[in-house]
Amino acid sequence: MASNSASAGERAGVSGVGGERLGRAGSGGRPVRGAEADGGAAGARRTAGSPRLDRAVWRALGDLGFFALRMPEADGGVGLGLPEAVLLFEETGRALVPGPLVATHLAAGAVPGAAAGETVVAAVDGGLVEWLDEADVVRGDTSGAVPLRSIDPLTPLHRVPAGRAAPDPVAVLLTAAEQLGTAGRVCELAAQHARAREQFGRPVGAFQAVAHLCAGILVGTETARAAVYAAAVTADPADIAAARILADEAAVRGARDCLQVHGGMGFTWESEVHLHVKRAWVRTQRAGGVTESEEALAAALPAESV
Repeated sequence: MASNSASAGERAGVSGVGGERLGRAGSGGRPVRGAEADGGAAGARRTAGSPRLDRAVWRALGDLGFFALRMPEADGGVGLGLPEAVLLFEETGRALVPGPLVATHLAAGAVPGAAAGETVVAAVDGGLVEWLDEADVVRGDTSGAVPLRSIDPLTPLHRVPAGRAAPDPVAVLLTAAEQLGTAGRVCELAAQHARAREQFGRPVGAFQAVAHLCAGILVGTETARAAVYAAAVTADPADIAAARILADEAAVRGARDCLQVHGGMGFTWESEVHLHVKRAWVRTQRAGGVTESEEALAAALPAESV
């Protein structure tokens, strides 16, 4: 376990995360939380090239019990379980909240200050480390870490030569929950744009090709939702592996199809759509990736009888 010596003052900068306030109306017409307003396109515009964590917001997440959610109440935690954690991580995925949320959540109770949001914890994950420069503590060997140019402007990455370790099933499931949040959000964005954007005197959603894209995003999202919620209840490794596979597919394919519905507008900094595509791609490399989940699911299948 390695410590990062950068001071809190050096980390001070523009945040990619908002507070718990209400922000401007979202593209679906509903009020959005600060995290959703600032963590998406607005946050990416401000922090492009040098994303920084807002320590005040990180501590606020700690005060709300986000990181200590699954710790026993006797130890200062909230005393809830995996299903509740999945619901929270789904919302952070929807809102594009940046930062090593999964690593810090898993470190609560093991790393001093992690549960309260006073300590930012990153972790070596399959040869990659997210938010290495911003972390106070890094779990795993970061010797020889090399910065990468991340496709996601809100997720700085480093590559480390360490070998791949078996992923934590909880990390796999929480990553799937974040992917589910992305899938749900891009489904909303696609449907809203298809209703509002007009071409040839009618909403583009009236055209069969666009309608089919939106319907496909919804089907993928709801299929993944059923799998992720079920895995949160059973905590069975095979269920978690299946949930991860479906959630990754729903997020990546859904975000790409949402981009197709938006056309060129989806690539602009005024839109959050391309950020969901990029975040979904980055998440597919976490916790063993889909390949590890496919192997785990295959291993759980009963042997074929002859």
